Amino acid sequence: GLLPEQVDAGVRWTVRQGWGEVAPRRDGGADALLDDLARRRTDERWDVAICLTDLPLQTDRTPLIAQISTRRRAATVSLPALGLSQLRTIRVVVPDFVGALLADKPGPARPVAAVKRKIDNDDAGEVRYVGSRWTGRGRLLTGMVRANRPGRALLGLSKLLVGAFGTAAVALTTNTIWQMGDALGVVRLVVVMLLGLTGLVAWLILAHDLWEKPDRDTPAELARMFNLGTILTLALATAVSYVVLFLGTLLAAALLIDTSVLEQSLQRPAHATDYLTLAWIISSLATVGGAIGSGLEDEETVRAAAYGHHPDPSDRAGGNR
Repeated sequence: GLLPEQVDAGVRWTVRQGWGEVAPRRDGGADALLDDLARRRTDERWDVAICLTDLPLQTDRTPLIAQISTRRRAATVSLPALGLSQLRTIRVVVPDFVGALLADKPGPARPVAAVKRKIDNDDAGEVRYVGSRWTGRGRLLTGMVRANRPGRALLGLSKLLVGAFGTAAVALTTNTIWQMGDALGVVRLVVVMLLGLTGLVAWLILAHDLWEKPDRDTPAELARMFNLGTILTLALATAVSYVVLFLGTLLAAALLIDTSVLEQSLQRPAHATDYLTLAWIISSLATVGGAIGSGLEDEETVRAAAYGHHPDPSDRAGGNR
């Protein structure tokens, strides 16, 4: 609907989606994508081809947002580089790119917040739109986590929560844990929590082989970005799981542990903060039990949280990044 309105209302527009049977290469960045895209455009006799990818593209260690080539009549846009406002930005840049390609001139796109500057290569008929080195990297990582859908990872880790709640239920009945929580200060409680969450994320990555290794198809820089996206996604999912576990443990402690019993164990008057501290240390310790439970998760469910995990290219029903 935007193409007749913003590009040309005098023609009939047909938009075909999907890459087809052959997955695009990811070993050469935007140039390889554009080469494959141009070949696909020629084979299918399309007028213009636009590739929307969730590959984190870079140029000179700076996030590459988009690249347009009038010679190949193709353009590619890296969705993660757009951060959280991907759909709104795509509706701005794609009609501009289509109009520029049809006019055989990479004209200036309308201002986009993510774009820091553009790099022209008049001899090749190409324009690259890049973000800032630091702000752009932050937006890129945010976009990668968004593309990885951490909510899906959270829902997929149901057995982790079951294992953690089981461990927490046992710990609630042990007054040694009550005394330990009372003896530990805030700093040590924070350290225990961070160690538990870090150990859980590391266990998920190692147990399910989520670490992307550089090879001929995946350059080292791309593998690092994949791994960082995976770590951030799992960290967010496990952090939310931790909050759910903490609230559940706090509720159970308030219902099951009478104040007089807690005072007898602590040998002093009990306060509301004691229940918070108790839920805090039990939740931190229970993440270890959750890590054991996570080893029982469905392999594909957990691997979906790995940014670099791709379906078999021969699987025509599978998607491609």
